[in-house]
Amino acid sequence: MRKIICVIFIALCIQNVSGQDLKPEYQKFVKSFISNVKSNNREEVAAFISFPLGREYPIPVVRNKADFIKRYDQIFDATLKKEIINSNPSKDWSEMGWRGIMLGQGDIWMDTTGKVITINYRSQAEKDLKNKLIADEKGKLHPSIATFKAPVYVLETSKFRIRIDDLGNDNYRYASWSIKNPMSQKPDLIITNGKWISDGSGGNSHYEFKKDAYLYECYIIVIGTDDSPPAYLSISQNGKEILNQNAKIVTK
Repeated sequence: MRKIICVIFIALCIQNVSGQDLKPEYQKFVKSFISNVKSNNREEVAAFISFPLGREYPIPVVRNKADFIKRYDQIFDATLKKEIINSNPSKDWSEMGWRGIMLGQGDIWMDTTGKVITINYRSQAEKDLKNKLIADEKGKLHPSIATFKAPVYVLETSKFRIRIDDLGNDNYRYASWSIKNPMSQKPDLIITNGKWISDGSGGNSHYEFKKDAYLYECYIIVIGTDDSPPAYLSISQNGKEILNQNAKIVTK
């Protein structure tokens, strides 16, 4: 999710050149959100959240209201609360067209109905949790893939389990298994020297991995239609697609 997060708020911040105040109808629910954060009303803040709320892999998604309230202090730490409470609804919250409304440089995104759809901010508690989960995860993987800089995605199609890891220096690794096999087993296929490619400013992207005459592409869909899958796998041989399967993104 890290790449998606960066693309969304960096690219879109550049587009926010209108300088116009946020519309009054949007300011109304933003003010309410700010007020509830200020009063530390977890129940009411939870009512603003669109679930499931994604967190950076391998941190589990926030699945529902009860889960959110339990993890509230982990997500809304003092720094994020201060940014929200001190924000000006008309000046610090910006409408980004069909993409929604963002706070500042994109720490929080709302849709135009007032629902929080993304929280890009990462507290120190979440950063520590992420490091712990990565260390735990490495111990459960097959030794051939247990070394990496950071995990990126685990995707599952009807036939395959696919793991993408960042090895550092813009080098990504693809590992795949039969969907029936766990990641503790040796992968059926490992490809390194993969590349991440942005597919426009909306946040969509894909990863390319080449091996002999084959090209493996993993597409991540952030902005799509109502029936778009979260991701999909495309495999081509000598430039001709031979397989295309929808995939779900595993989030623990």
